[in-house]
Amino acid sequence: MTNLMTRDLFGKALLDYYNDNYTEDIITSTNISDDDELPLPYLFRDYKNMTKIEQKALQLAKGSVLDVGCGTGSHSLYLQKKGITVKGIDISQGAVEVSHKRGVKQVKQIHLLEETEQFDTILLLMNGTGIFQEVNQVGTYLKHLKSLLKPNGQILIDSSDIKYMYEDDDGGLWINTNAEYYGELDYYLSYKGEEEAPMKWLYLDFNTLQIACGSVGLKCKKILDGEHFDYLAQLEL
Repeated sequence: MTNLMTRDLFGKALLDYYNDNYTEDIITSTNISDDDELPLPYLFRDYKNMTKIEQKALQLAKGSVLDVGCGTGSHSLYLQKKGITVKGIDISQGAVEVSHKRGVKQVKQIHLLEETEQFDTILLLMNGTGIFQEVNQVGTYLKHLKSLLKPNGQILIDSSDIKYMYEDDDGGLWINTNAEYYGELDYYLSYKGEEEAPMKWLYLDFNTLQIACGSVGLKCKKILDGEHFDYLAQLEL
């Protein structure tokens, strides 16, 4: 696995914020959306400022937990305070450094597909399906996640059905039916005038996730609908 963040502008931004060098936010965009600011303080939020989907997932987390794409470690820190054993992983070295400095006891820079330990709960939050990148990789990731589950373990994952982004003013859809799945996006990130290499990012509607889970022997049920076409799902053996 070589696709650890090439320039790690995300990690640089997190380190800047942590080290009181906060002067500007991350800028993100996709092939179907314009530039948008990702405020750095938001990435350091505490439990009471998290979405209801994140809060519900953290309430359901039990046993030993793997926090995939842990970022600044906010989810891991909340669980640690509850006495839960957590391991955070992220492909961003800067994120791992910030998580460690904020007090996450066990955090490692590693790609999900290289993880080998087993856990009772695996968390993939803030569009957890994003790291699958493309629809044709969903099965590969789900099989690997399944291999990381202890008996009676669970995966808590969220995503959004972004079909609404393709609607015109009259409610019609302009999805190209010959193209790849509509939730596959090219994701662009820049920070302080530097641009990260573009990456693939996947938003997965619930039905597509449920079908993919069934094909690899995972049960998939929806736990909660969010406020904007998003949802939290629980996957079990």
